Amino acid sequence: MTNVLLSISYDGSDFCGWQRQDKSDGGEPVRTVQGELETALAKMLKAPVKLYGSGRTDSGVHARAQKANFLSPFDAIPPSGYVRALNGILPRDIRIQSAQPVPETFNARFDATSRIYRYFIRTGTTPPFASETRYLWYQPRELNLTRLNEMAAFLSGEIDCATFSAAGDQSLSTRRYIDRAGFFPAPDRENTLIFEIEANAFLWKMIRSLVGTFVQLDMQGAAPAVFKEILDSRNRQRALMTAPPTGLFLWDIRFDGIRRHV
Repeated sequence: MTNVLLSISYDGSDFCGWQRQDKSDGGEPVRTVQGELETALAKMLKAPVKLYGSGRTDSGVHARAQKANFLSPFDAIPPSGYVRALNGILPRDIRIQSAQPVPETFNARFDATSRIYRYFIRTGTTPPFASETRYLWYQPRELNLTRLNEMAAFLSGEIDCATFSAAGDQSLSTRRYIDRAGFFPAPDRENTLIFEIEANAFLWKMIRSLVGTFVQLDMQGAAPAVFKEILDSRNRQRALMTAPPTGLFLWDIRFDGIRRHV
């Protein structure tokens, strides 16, 4: 058996998230990224395949470099062979970027040391084209980059993120270790800000709740300390709006950092 690690990009607009859900819609399966990939692998290998993903993106959330591994029963197939073969089977909103062999004990979920997400916000008085709105959140006013980063600076180290957990989150702990978080202008996109955050893991809808709160506080002209008060309250009712999933991308997965479980 060969353990194969895939790097996967997808447009999440028409998926009910990453995780397979066979009995979600009235007992019927719904369309998920994991489901499509496992179906394609089973078709290619003529046997059921279990895929282990590094992150569980929600409905409408995209990925630039999701990572997932599976055990192939055919050692004769080079990992690189899965790229062309799977891309010939998969729907157009999922692409395999690369494939590589990994140790037999490797697990893309449990061996990941951090996840990196990016959220894209378009600002200004000129609305984006309709096709672009699948991949960003449009705000018709300018945002204060300095104030946003002063708020984001409070997201550092081990933090109880209960304020930004969604109802129904089943995490055993609301504590997460955040390596970095901040806003910066997109280098290749006019009037676009990117929020990037890296952490060992995230609560359900946590990033979207953070982004929505940042933007609404900026609209109010609130002092950065107000965000710190909301964060420290550990009260979900103190969080403000939740940003839409359209602008959120699972940007990368790291396996070479410090493993932290908080």
